[in-house]
Amino acid sequence: MTTAIANDRLRLRFAKWDVDGSGSLERTDFEREADRITGLFGAQPQSREAKALKDAFRNLFEYHAREAGVPGNGSVSEDQFLQINEKLMFSEGEASFNRVLRPVMEALVGLCDRNGDGMINQDEFTQWLKGIGVSESTARDAFRQIDTDNSGELTVDELLAAVRNFHFGKLDVPLLG
Repeated sequence: MTTAIANDRLRLRFAKWDVDGSGSLERTDFEREADRITGLFGAQPQSREAKALKDAFRNLFEYHAREAGVPGNGSVSEDQFLQINEKLMFSEGEASFNRVLRPVMEALVGLCDRNGDGMINQDEFTQWLKGIGVSESTARDAFRQIDTDNSGELTVDELLAAVRNFHFGKLDVPLLG
């Protein structure tokens, strides 16, 4: 990895997504993570928003499987996961990172966007982060850091930048739990 912080945070992400603790990532791990997040938001598993999140996580797994050269019913090792994401973050750059993670972020926004404007206001964001175990004061501080245009609402692009900034050590709040 290019930085120790990114390496450490990617390892934490791998461990978080390795829901069954097998030491490798399978499609079911990604589906279970989507279900866990859906539950945190109090959404019904069969809702449009929950289905969108599960589909986004399945597609994210399929991306990793393709990049690792394994079939869709295969598994991705931690080393493969690190190599894939190193390439995505450092070699391919922001546009590729955004292309891969945008569907997940859009689905997350869909889950917590209570007023239906396609963006996340401070209250919605605070509820999101409280759901993944972040204190209200930390969530409010993070909102101010992420809201780079000072509009009072977070766009998908601002949230994608925040995920990248987390992995680069520029933000200490993990938006994906």
